[in-house]
Amino acid sequence: MLAALPIADPDPLWALISAFRQDRRTDKIDLVVGVYRDASGQTPVMQAVQDAEARLASAAASKSYRALSGNLAFNDGMSRLLLGDEAEALDRQCTIQTVGGTGALRILADFIALVSPRATVWNTNPGYVNHRPIMAAAGLTVRAFRWQENETGLDLDAVVADLEEASRGDVVLLHGCCHNPTGIDPTSGQWRRLAMLCKERGLIPLIDMAYQGFGDGIEQDAAGLRHFAQELDTMLVAASCSKNMGLYCERTGAAMVIAPERNLLGNIRATLERITRANYSMPPEHGAAIAAHLFESPGMWLSELEASRRRVAEVRRDLTAALARCGAPETFQALRRQKGMFSLLPLDQRQMGRLREDFSVYGTANGRINIAGLLPGDVERLAEALRAVSSSPYLVHARAG
Repeated sequence: MLAALPIADPDPLWALISAFRQDRRTDKIDLVVGVYRDASGQTPVMQAVQDAEARLASAAASKSYRALSGNLAFNDGMSRLLLGDEAEALDRQCTIQTVGGTGALRILADFIALVSPRATVWNTNPGYVNHRPIMAAAGLTVRAFRWQENETGLDLDAVVADLEEASRGDVVLLHGCCHNPTGIDPTSGQWRRLAMLCKERGLIPLIDMAYQGFGDGIEQDAAGLRHFAQELDTMLVAASCSKNMGLYCERTGAAMVIAPERNLLGNIRATLERITRANYSMPPEHGAAIAAHLFESPGMWLSELEASRRRVAEVRRDLTAALARCGAPETFQALRRQKGMFSLLPLDQRQMGRLREDFSVYGTANGRINIAGLLPGDVERLAEALRAVSSSPYLVHARAG
């Protein structure tokens, strides 16, 4: 059997991470890994999370199996976090706990493949590196639509033009906020236009909400999703607690299906549970139990999240100011208006290679950098490196042994 196993290409992201770890230069900068880091370079455990864990340990609840849908208090809290406490759509949604946001995407992909196998999933280009593989692994056809900037922000005309080819019943995969990898988010008016496009053409939105709280704030970041839920009778949502609660390795997420009528929810839940039963049976409890505690008493958590959001915004501000001071091309100033942890640098693959080789700055080959990975003391050096790489075709290698 194993003799027929095809050679698998290594994951390019993890290959870059490995190269960074092996790099002996002491001034190297890691802008690859997609996790939040504080000003000291650490990915902290929130104090609110530590307090919740202490309460859970003290309670010493049974480790027996739980429901296939996961932690019910968590599911209720997630639905309200996404839709708002007073949303009409709360009465016609089904939310289940999943193994992280990735698990939510795969469960929803399997759900689409079951109920609408001929649907095409339309994915942003550029897009999150794992969206296409997840959808394709479920047997779905995936096509791309442009997600790019003009002089003021998202080029919505390009989006609309590409989606003219979508058919009724197709799925449009959108990022709820803090688009990964570009950082390009729609304005409120553009969200309304996108919702109208889906409504008029009979397209089903699948909104991936991985970074709620890292753009403009926990409530503001949900505005686009909530408008969609208000205007459309059917939509899908994948959500993650990895970033806004720092529960990365706890793999805590949720999948939501919003239906036209409440009487459809029982069958939807049974279908989702059947999919999870054949996959991982039920999700892990610990992360969801932590999140449920945070939903009960959100004050400290939201305060810590807001501090993280402000740090990312400040790094953007400081980097773009440094780029302006050193005379880097004006195209870099788009970083200032973009949102969240990620942005795409206006550099090609060769320039990104030069950035790595000559200046020990690691980003992905397509130019994605994690803004939250940049330490305050590295801002000026990164700005100078970006100016040099973008303005000069020939660089003198300064690699240390």
